[in-house]
Amino acid sequence: MDQKILEEIKQGLLQQREEIIPHLNNGDENLGIVPEELADSVDRSSAETDRNFNLRLKDRERKLLKKIDEALDRIQDSSYGTCDECGNKISIGRLKARPMAELCIDCKEEREKEETLEVD
Repeated sequence: MDQKILEEIKQGLLQQREEIIPHLNNGDENLGIVPEELADSVDRSSAETDRNFNLRLKDRERKLLKKIDEALDRIQDSSYGTCDECGNKISIGRLKARPMAELCIDCKEEREKEETLEVD
């Protein structure tokens, strides 16, 4: 893979990482609302809904951060851009669109088909 493209992808991943980290470290003070401190059941319900939503967002951000770190590790050990399933190269277009990609498009499509069959 072209070093210039690889460096662009790496810088993009590092930038995404830096944008996520402050979100993970912010807002924890709002997650511990004690329901008894709220005026009525509507306020408690609303606060609980907001809390659950924020927890889901933080969980998604943690998962994304993990995928970014794994991609950066693959860049470091020179395995970046190789499909985890078939060992073929992942296209540059796919890596630019989805820099955390671990699978080539063919393997990803096959996996999605299998997941769809499991749900049916």
